[in-house]
Amino acid sequence: MQKLSPAGKDKILETVTGYVEHIVFRNEENGYTVFHLENDDGEVTCVGNLNFISEGEMLELTGEYVNHSVYGTQLKVSSYTVKEPEDLISIERYLGSGAIKGVGEALAGRIVKKFKKDTFRIIEEEPERLAEIKGISERKAREIAVQVEEKKDMRKAMIYLQKYGISTKLAAKIYQYYGMRVYKVLEENPYQLADNIEGVGFKTADEIAARIGIHTDSDYRIRSGLFYTLQQAVGEGHIYLPQPVLMQRAGALLGVEIHDIEKHIMDLCIDKKTVMKEEDGEIRVYPAHYYYLELNTAKMLHDLNINCDMPEDLMERRLSKVEKNEQIELDQMQHRAVIESIKHGLLILTGGPGTGKTTTINTMIRFFDSEGMSILLAAPTGRAAKRMTEATGYEAQTIHRLLEVNVNPEEGENAGGFLRNRQNPLEADVVIIDEMSMVDLPLMHALLSAVVPGTRLILVGDVDQLPSVGPGSVLRDIIASEKFPVVTLTRIFRQAGESDIVVNAHKINAGEPVVLDNKSRDFFFLKRQDADTIIGITIMLIQKKLPKYVHASPNEIQVMTPTRKGLLGVERLNTILQRYLNPESPKKNEKEINGRLFREGDKVMQIKNNYQLEWEITTKFGLTVDKGTGIFNGDMGVITEINDYTETIEVEFDEARKVKYGYDMTEELELAYAITVHKSQGSEYPAVIIPLLQGPRLLYTRNLLYTAVTRAKKCLTIVGSDAVFQEMIQNKNEQERYTSLAQRIREYKDPF
Repeated sequence: MQKLSPAGKDKILETVTGYVEHIVFRNEENGYTVFHLENDDGEVTCVGNLNFISEGEMLELTGEYVNHSVYGTQLKVSSYTVKEPEDLISIERYLGSGAIKGVGEALAGRIVKKFKKDTFRIIEEEPERLAEIKGISERKAREIAVQVEEKKDMRKAMIYLQKYGISTKLAAKIYQYYGMRVYKVLEENPYQLADNIEGVGFKTADEIAARIGIHTDSDYRIRSGLFYTLQQAVGEGHIYLPQPVLMQRAGALLGVEIHDIEKHIMDLCIDKKTVMKEEDGEIRVYPAHYYYLELNTAKMLHDLNINCDMPEDLMERRLSKVEKNEQIELDQMQHRAVIESIKHGLLILTGGPGTGKTTTINTMIRFFDSEGMSILLAAPTGRAAKRMTEATGYEAQTIHRLLEVNVNPEEGENAGGFLRNRQNPLEADVVIIDEMSMVDLPLMHALLSAVVPGTRLILVGDVDQLPSVGPGSVLRDIIASEKFPVVTLTRIFRQAGESDIVVNAHKINAGEPVVLDNKSRDFFFLKRQDADTIIGITIMLIQKKLPKYVHASPNEIQVMTPTRKGLLGVERLNTILQRYLNPESPKKNEKEINGRLFREGDKVMQIKNNYQLEWEITTKFGLTVDKGTGIFNGDMGVITEINDYTETIEVEFDEARKVKYGYDMTEELELAYAITVHKSQGSEYPAVIIPLLQGPRLLYTRNLLYTAVTRAKKCLTIVGSDAVFQEMIQNKNEQERYTSLAQRIREYKDPF
């Protein structure tokens, strides 16, 4: 019996036996299946995680009957057993059901007629005898036997894996990866699973190892635990861990005292998995890949920093000419920034909202353009690139698109994920990158690999925003190294100074209290203490108040929250907001997939980089005018069609790019009526609503609040606790990241 999920005590469980008549839908990854079962009482629609079942098979199912609003009565399967067909009719039916390719009803009838109850034994033990039947060649006999055998192997392996507490979903993944090697892998070194199978963490591998009887202090377990701890740290944004921190974290994970940690780390170093370095009186342990990324990034930054030999008075004259022609007025710092960008091969321009970064970039573009130089503009996300295009009048693109992504650069150490690299660099005199605070170390390394010395690289960003989601703190470290020209803009320009969003953002950043008297035109604080009241006000604002106020559709108004879980977390908010902002309607198709409901008209977000996903732009008559690949983490769109026949969901993203997702790919999508502040980086919205009640201090920080506030263009409304708001301004507890790019830059010596 294959158990799927614990059934609740109050549920009435039924047992049903019958044949799989038709499989309606199957998710290959997790085994989620919808199928029709034929039994004595007619046809039953069944749903559940059932791996490797085929049409025609006889199953004994246990589950409860549930009523689906669209599909009517269904049996929600909690456990199942594959039954051998018992009588001749059953055997014939199974063979002729399409479960075995090349055997139809007529042929199945002839096989059973000849071998009767011995049919399965003959197929398994003496398959050559099938050739005695008219219409079956020896080759076909072997093919039939192989298919029966394959299924058998698969089923045996699945049962074996489930013995160690592995769910059917994971067992399917493991079998797909290892095949029949699975037994050897598990008995020798189950920790391999954590390296090779997505979804198997160290903890799962560890549970299996414990059941198999591998000792808790085995060297293999400790090494695996140490490396896993480092990988977890990368997921938190760190590039290395100090040895004591690594020891403490890994010890807590493994539940054993780690003696002789240096030996284990040295073993990992010998396997080229880690690098150990003594710096500032501490031993640092790096995953090897990230150590070399930092090292190479430092070298490439250094190589770009070439001085220009144009005399300064000539620069000044040419710049004043551009300012005059374009009618641009620069203040002292903006002027300095432009001069520095002409003088040096590398420049960092940083500053908060309203400090004139866009004007400065525009002037640089006009200057380089007047010199006949070619310019490329890019930003980390599609939305940020779009904003850059609107602000400069020059086409900007995502960094991924600029570098011409072709395979997933995140898989393993696939640095060759981009077509633009050392061998095929970008053809430009000037490259300007905006929203640099979002760029992590691997992306920075890929970018620098495609920029040849002699090209000017200008990095623009706001260092006080949240750090990148990925590992490293690139912008901060480059500035901290003090090896490259940095210009910081601090003056708030008059126009921006009239906006309380900008003024208050700077106050938050400086740790100054913000007056919440609602006398503002664009910064509002509605004091409420109850989560459901806050949600009610949020819905009212989106539906009634804000669209007219900011001249935008409800879909353009963004709810932002610090957390995923909890009463005001993304997950709960999205479920409620979907109900009110895009209610059920006979005119809208909807589909529940793995417990999540999608409906036509829903606002959704892509939550992981997918480099292979195809998009196209079509005319209203369906003619394709452009197509390409790649939809990235944070891209937002609207569901335009749910098609049960083709089992696809169509989403339209920015710039009218349409993408078709198979039902099995929808785990890459989530509702986006509400998003986390982290996901909002690089985007701006006409209006932003932030529901705010007490939450984890580690998360509720000044730079999170500052990032959230600066996402609003015309109107920001915070609904919730003013005490929490003021606490966040005072909470400077940024999660310090262990990175050493600044050091690598400072250490770098010219080899000549």
